[in-house]
Amino acid sequence: MKLFLSVFVSLFAFTAIADTHSDDELAVLESLNAYYDARRNEDWKKVVSMESSAGVLSTNSDGSFHKPLIKQSADDWKNSGTGGALNIYYPEAVQLSKNVVFTRFYYEGMAGFGDVEQPYRTRVTMNWVKENGKWVVRSQHYSPANYGGVHVPQATDFDN
Repeated sequence: MKLFLSVFVSLFAFTAIADTHSDDELAVLESLNAYYDARRNEDWKKVVSMESSAGVLSTNSDGSFHKPLIKQSADDWKNSGTGGALNIYYPEAVQLSKNVVFTRFYYEGMAGFGDVEQPYRTRVTMNWVKENGKWVVRSQHYSPANYGGVHVPQATDFDN
């Protein structure tokens, strides 16, 4: 029983240490969820308010080239036809400097463009910066995580 209790306490302590985040990392994770909730709810004014006033650098998962720096308006977002029921999975945040937090997560569900919906799964990395005391999106990179796509394993894929 003592061994079981010791192992349990050790595992709990390790988990508690591993799951700690700075206040800024927690704030960015909240902002991340709010940003994608606004996109899912088509609240384009809120989406724009959560993007950097200097613009956002983006790379889409469709295989196209990096997009130029853009400052989208609510009308731009509305006219993009972006929609669907997409959710964030396994979000992580790491503070890189006082005013920069890196996030990564999976984003998947049913993506819609006009009347067409299809399954969508991508990996996303974002950099959030603090502007005027508020965390906003400065860059985002979406890379496809295709269902049954080609995967060339790395040795580290097999590490536990």
